[in-house]
Amino acid sequence: MGDQQEPRSGMGILFLVVLIDLIGFTLVIPFLTYFVQDLATGDGFTEIGERDLWVGIMLAAYTFGQFIFTPILGSLSDRVGRRPVIMFGLISNTVFFVSFGLSGSLWFALIVRFLAGAGNGNIAVARAYIGDISSPEQLKGRMGMIGAAFGLGFMIGPFLGGILTDPYTNFGGLFMTPWWQAHPYFLPCLLAGMLSAISFVFAIRQLPESLPPESRKVSGSKGNAVKEIAGNLLGIRDLSVSVRILIIVNALFLVAFTIMHTTFILFTAMPIDQGGLGFDVRANGYIFAFVGLVGVLVQGGFMRSQMAERMDTRKMMVFGVLVCGLGLGWIPYLRPEPFIIILLPMACIALGNGLFQPTQNTLLTLEARSSKLDLGRVMGAQEGFGALSRIIGPILAAFVWAETVDGTGFWTYHTVFRLSCILTIIAALSQITLRLNSVPEEE
Repeated sequence: MGDQQEPRSGMGILFLVVLIDLIGFTLVIPFLTYFVQDLATGDGFTEIGERDLWVGIMLAAYTFGQFIFTPILGSLSDRVGRRPVIMFGLISNTVFFVSFGLSGSLWFALIVRFLAGAGNGNIAVARAYIGDISSPEQLKGRMGMIGAAFGLGFMIGPFLGGILTDPYTNFGGLFMTPWWQAHPYFLPCLLAGMLSAISFVFAIRQLPESLPPESRKVSGSKGNAVKEIAGNLLGIRDLSVSVRILIIVNALFLVAFTIMHTTFILFTAMPIDQGGLGFDVRANGYIFAFVGLVGVLVQGGFMRSQMAERMDTRKMMVFGVLVCGLGLGWIPYLRPEPFIIILLPMACIALGNGLFQPTQNTLLTLEARSSKLDLGRVMGAQEGFGALSRIIGPILAAFVWAETVDGTGFWTYHTVFRLSCILTIIAALSQITLRLNSVPEEE
């Protein structure tokens, strides 16, 4: 009993740390598009396609920082432990969320977002933490707990972000000053930074280290960042076939998902007479809060149920990808009313993502163990490829959107969502070739 208590308490505080961290991260979702559009317009980018292109660039700046540094942080956690790396990411979030809210130009905002991505490798390290303390039978449910933290974060964060944007107009009182009028997006950023600081306090006081000193790598690559990244990306060739396929499938899925993430609010914010939905920051906050609610029900409820334990993990992955793809392809055909219809494709996206993420991470961890690979290295490689996908996705989405938003015929704003759907189909087909070395359903 004593041996099981520490992992259980570690999971509890890890869940809380990741949840608070993700609430802070998702606070920016409802207003980031509008914020970047304002900055771009202020810097002289007034043409619609040119202005909206910066939304993709801004999103890519964050993931470019992750792409460079997450594999390094994953390998570092193998040497120094998971806890110090997690706490470093929380400090980074605190500083750069607040700085982002004070941005007065595109270039300052880009630099801040890059640095924020560079310092935050928390999710990859959190998954390695779970792998350290979990038995094969516990993995799917515990990966689902982290997925539930994602869901709760996406439910609470966007809701708060939508409510707290522009306090000068919405609240008045203490916020009725010229400074708050000039900084309509600072209050949610301030709250995001404060939440990360609170999460840091919890972690430093209560989060135990999951990787004992005798299990750490005392040696490893200490070369420059470019060499480290190249080693992690090219090193996929040295991983087992099943691990490589799982990483590639995850990368394809993330490209599709980030394409939607980049262009969804661009679509919903378009005037109704141009084919959009005419939604504001608050309405988009409600939509993403609903997506988070579905994610909580799937990953925090269903994925921890006995029914999920009995189901084939790989089949759940395929089903999740296909259901998510259905929702992605449905988006551009939505109309403002009735509002409940808008929630249906978003429910498909949340359901598909909720099924895919924990099952994919479960299989990846089991396959890494079966091949006797370091979890930090494998998770770092996955997050490196995932970050690369989250760079490609926003840039590709912004370019396609800018080229087609004013188009006619087949090449219209529908195109970017069709592309996203096609990529999920490719990801699902890739999983058909997946042959496992471990069989979790029989363990």
